[in-house]
Amino acid sequence: ACGFLEEGRHSAQGDTKNQHRNYFNINYPQYQLDVDASYSSNVIVMAGEVFKLEANVTGRPLPSLVWTKEGKELEDTGKLEIKTSDFHTTLTNKDSLRRDGGAFTLTASNPGGFAKFTFNVKVLDRPGPPDSLTVTDITAEKCVLNWLHPTHDGGAKIEYFVIQKRETSRLAWTNVATDLQANRFKVTKLLKGNEYIFRVMAVNKYGVGEPLESEPVICANPYIPSDPPQQPEVTTITKDSMVVCWERPEHDGENNAGLSQPSPSSPFYKAEDTIFQPGPPGNPRVLDTTKSSITLAWNKPVYDGGSEITGYIVETCLPEEDEWTIHTPKKGWTATSFTITNLKENQEYKINICATNCEGVGEPAAVPGTPKAEDRLLPPEIELGAELRKVVCIRACSTLRLFVPIKGRPAPEVKWSREHGQSLDKANIEITSSFTTLQVENVDRFDGGKYMVTVENASGTLPSKAQIETGDNYTQLSIDICDRYDAGKYILNLENSAGTKSAFVSVKVLDTPGAPLNLTVKDIKRESVTLTWEPPLIDGGARIKNYLVEKRESTRKVYSNVDNKCTKTSYRITGLTEGIIYYFRVLAENEFGVGLPVETKDAVRTSEPPLPVGKITLTEVTKTTASLSWEKPVHDGGSRIMGYYIEMQAEGSEEWAVAATTKSCEATVTGLSTGHEYLFRVLAFNEKGKSDPRSLAAPVTAKDVTIEPRFKTAFNTYSLLHGDDLKIEIPVIGHPAPKIEWKKEGQALKETTRLNVSSTKSSTKLCIKDANKEDSGKYTVIATSNVGTVTEEITVIVLDKPGPPTGPVKIEDVSSNYVTLSWEPPEYTGGCQINNYIVEKRDTTTTAWQIVSATIARTTIKVTKLKTGVEYQFRVSAENRYGKSSAIISSAVVAQYPFSEPSAPGTPIISAATKDNMTVEWKPPTNNGGSPILGYHLERKEKNIKDCIRVDGGHFVLKLVNVGGVKMIPINVKVLDRPAQ
Repeated sequence: ACGFLEEGRHSAQGDTKNQHRNYFNINYPQYQLDVDASYSSNVIVMAGEVFKLEANVTGRPLPSLVWTKEGKELEDTGKLEIKTSDFHTTLTNKDSLRRDGGAFTLTASNPGGFAKFTFNVKVLDRPGPPDSLTVTDITAEKCVLNWLHPTHDGGAKIEYFVIQKRETSRLAWTNVATDLQANRFKVTKLLKGNEYIFRVMAVNKYGVGEPLESEPVICANPYIPSDPPQQPEVTTITKDSMVVCWERPEHDGENNAGLSQPSPSSPFYKAEDTIFQPGPPGNPRVLDTTKSSITLAWNKPVYDGGSEITGYIVETCLPEEDEWTIHTPKKGWTATSFTITNLKENQEYKINICATNCEGVGEPAAVPGTPKAEDRLLPPEIELGAELRKVVCIRACSTLRLFVPIKGRPAPEVKWSREHGQSLDKANIEITSSFTTLQVENVDRFDGGKYMVTVENASGTLPSKAQIETGDNYTQLSIDICDRYDAGKYILNLENSAGTKSAFVSVKVLDTPGAPLNLTVKDIKRESVTLTWEPPLIDGGARIKNYLVEKRESTRKVYSNVDNKCTKTSYRITGLTEGIIYYFRVLAENEFGVGLPVETKDAVRTSEPPLPVGKITLTEVTKTTASLSWEKPVHDGGSRIMGYYIEMQAEGSEEWAVAATTKSCEATVTGLSTGHEYLFRVLAFNEKGKSDPRSLAAPVTAKDVTIEPRFKTAFNTYSLLHGDDLKIEIPVIGHPAPKIEWKKEGQALKETTRLNVSSTKSSTKLCIKDANKEDSGKYTVIATSNVGTVTEEITVIVLDKPGPPTGPVKIEDVSSNYVTLSWEPPEYTGGCQINNYIVEKRDTTTTAWQIVSATIARTTIKVTKLKTGVEYQFRVSAENRYGKSSAIISSAVVAQYPFSEPSAPGTPIISAATKDNMTVEWKPPTNNGGSPILGYHLERKEKNIKDCIRVDGGHFVLKLVNVGGVKMIPINVKVLDRPAQ
């Protein structure tokens, strides 16, 4: 394949088999790279063979050639030979091994640029050793081995693994498993107390790979007491019982080692019956409705949750929405009936009722259906009491009072009359919406007779096409060719001299529905509008299945269908053409067909003036100018915003004048009078007109403003992982613009390839690439202007493994079998808490370190089980959540008693003497050997030994003894005698 690369940086990749040749043709200023298509696969060689990579390179001026592998430049060695001339280079690898495979990149570069080609070499060999061999779940007879696939598979699939074991006291390996496919194996039949080493080898079609050995493992049961259980919790409480739960210990330590430590104690719990939220109220129902209210009633919940019901909450929601509005007082409503007020006429609502107790709000009970806020037309009703149904008897000169409760909506008109039309001038008549009263004082015989009350309202009128036929014992109403408008309640009133009687018949006419109500166009945009409407007042006696939505352009007379299966009372019409005038209409459909349409009253153009601009900001003010900036309107009205008007109003004036016009979202108003106050506002305009104005929040005084510099920091501490990039951006306020300076630990920051500082009038930014622990610390940013200076301190924490503990390792106490060590915490904790310290020891006669403890929380430890007389060294390292630090090493120390035999006491002095006793005194030894003196041995000798002869002389010893040892003081005695014969 051949290709051409333009001037600049270029690279190409290819694969070869056996002898691999690639050719780079580089010409300045244009480069050409020719690659033979036969070298499109990997270079594959067997282990022990030689592979050779060649390339011819041309270019002007002569390019330099570099061979690299895995980002490292290759050098000529005895195994790897590189030969390069002006236009040719060769790389030869002898005795190929698995690790010799990989991607070899040849880079040719000259002032015109560079080109690359990658040779992929694969050496077929036995696999490498498996990774991460671990021994877990160790008991006296078994253990579990886990490992990962080798990093190098030798160019072939790993077919199986071989596991072997040996006791550390032997050199011979024995097979445990020879054809294992998994990466985990349970080794059994081990001998208790024996120490074993295991090794695992991978096998591919080229042979058995290198082994990976485990650390020595002693087969023993890990019987240790378990950790304590977690803190107990109480989940269910009654007045006489509790259910207690707890989590298992993090480490169970087997179950043969005895009891663990107790768990943390739980908090105190009070034994009492639990209170729950109440159940839903029962039988929610509508009692009455008006055009602005709905009256509800309900029963108390069957279940009060174990606590007294404290109140009820009534909430409403529109059918097509999910936003609920609470109408009851904040403290709740204690009665079981409530009237919801301030509702929208003819609007349907979803209504929920919830009960509350001391535990909270219970489950809601929904009022059936979607009640509508509308006036109910109730025909007049008269409720005569039992005494009024009889003849009312009253004595002359008394007062006649007739009280008659009435009902009806709207409030009925009430008329009182007498049977034969007698006058009611003496009567006092009171009429309300719920009752009427007739009262006649000082009655006489002429006030006797029949009184009639008539109530009437406009609850309905019969259609003009109704035909009524009445006989002696029947009445009949007939309507021919009825339609949807003939539906409703028909009321029959019967009246004679003996009284009145009413009955009603509800008539439902099955027909197509009427026209939907209140069609409204909302949210007009340049390509869409939203229509909303209400269901028809007359549904045709059947449920409305769906609505048909149609549109037409003003230049056409025929409507086109938009959607004929709309099930909601709103619809968003999209795909409209900007600037076109449209009409819309909606029709309802039930099982009997499509009903009457409702059309938009006014034409709708899909382009409107824009919305007001966003937030306005005063960016700068001087004694003659003011600079403003603002955000674009949220909506441009469906047409491109052509510009903005900046209007101002001087102090004391009521007129707004255009001060500037701009197409961008910022402007400067000039020509202001120094010291005067001005109001500013901004309007956006498009081809449809101007938006509503948006005013600046406060008046502006034309004067030179100086603002002390300050920073608006969100927080003062930044934490990041080692190797991550740090970016700190701080907004800066000040006028004139302050000068920004960064410091660290009091020293000015020096910019490097990793560290960069940049500042503008409104902010300053610090960027650090590949952060390390040296970047931790306190940074100071200083803003300075002729108005003042402000300083902000920023703390940067780079999360990394800690530094070494602070030395030296102190030897606090030494004995024959233990040593007490102490040290100081690390100066650098890695940005987080030190989890633990790891203490290791070694006999100075060996180089192997042994772990004493890896879970030390304090900075001191008593190392026990040492061998007396052996010299030891100790090292300590710190560990946090991000890793382990380097270690500090103690000086060598010998495990021995810290004391020796005492020195000799002072010379004895006789302080008092009698014929049979003497008081002897002496000074204590100048050195007690490191331990208190336990006592003294006092010896005496007669000055004149009777018959003292030569043999009485000689060496005498004063012996001093304490727990540190014995001190012997020699005393030489010489007896002077005659010489021996």
